[in-house]
Amino acid sequence: MTATDRSIELIQTAAQAAADKLAHDIIAYDVSDVLSITDAFLVASAPNDRQVKAIVDEIEERLLAELGTKPVRREGDRDARWVLLDYVDIVVHVQHSEERVFYALERLWKDCPEIELPKDAVATRGKGREHARSIEEGEE
Repeated sequence: MTATDRSIELIQTAAQAAADKLAHDIIAYDVSDVLSITDAFLVASAPNDRQVKAIVDEIEERLLAELGTKPVRREGDRDARWVLLDYVDIVVHVQHSEERVFYALERLWKDCPEIELPKDAVATRGKGREHARSIEEGEE
């Protein structure tokens, strides 16, 4: 089984919204073959809590305005270190760069096919890793 057209549309819209708010390392996986609860995961990161919140808000606003959908669940708001938006068809993870490095969700889903994202979203790859590495090495 592969992700539905609707799931792909949601992922691409969410990825573009995240990129527009300067999210880093945006990646999406088709997890439909290994999970029955959702078709796809979108993972993005930001260097600070305020930006995590801004990215999450933009994703929610864009998916509602353009595709008429709201998340059925939103978790992690209080600390804004890792916010999860559950749209049933897709799950969006927006993480602080430090959490992204620590939890390394990509390790869990690396065997799943990647979903093609808009060029703007793909252009952000690697930027967050550089920032996270500088944090780990105590340069900030």
